[in-house]
Amino acid sequence: MQLSTRGRYGVRAMYELARRYGQGPVPLREVADAQNLPENYLEQLMAPLRKGGLVQSVRGAQGGYVLARDPAQITVADIVRLLDGPIGPETDQEATGTPSVADPVWEEVRRAITGVLEGTTLADLCRQAEERQRRGYMFYI
Repeated sequence: MQLSTRGRYGVRAMYELARRYGQGPVPLREVADAQNLPENYLEQLMAPLRKGGLVQSVRGAQGGYVLARDPAQITVADIVRLLDGPIGPETDQEATGTPSVADPVWEEVRRAITGVLEGTTLADLCRQAEERQRRGYMFYI
């Protein structure tokens, strides 16, 4: 399974908003610059994230985006589902209508992926990033 560009960029943008949580609205240009992402593409991602209740937009000269909830209450799965749809591979029965011997494997893979994404919050990503930076890693999440 590959995560789409929408999902990956969406998680990075949401991480940036989580990193600045409580500091007021963050202009999309700052999110794009901080995460080395194309601003035009981020504009397209914000609409479903807003409609899904994960971010709020603030208009005006000091406007931008803020998380709609505490970073500890937003999981990576929440973001991925909004931007990419269902998580994990389909079973053969779901994809073709015909069950196969491999269906239990695909179900197990889906449960494992979903478990990791549901078990990881934006607050977790912030803590992990801080720890990696203390160790001297330079990266974009």
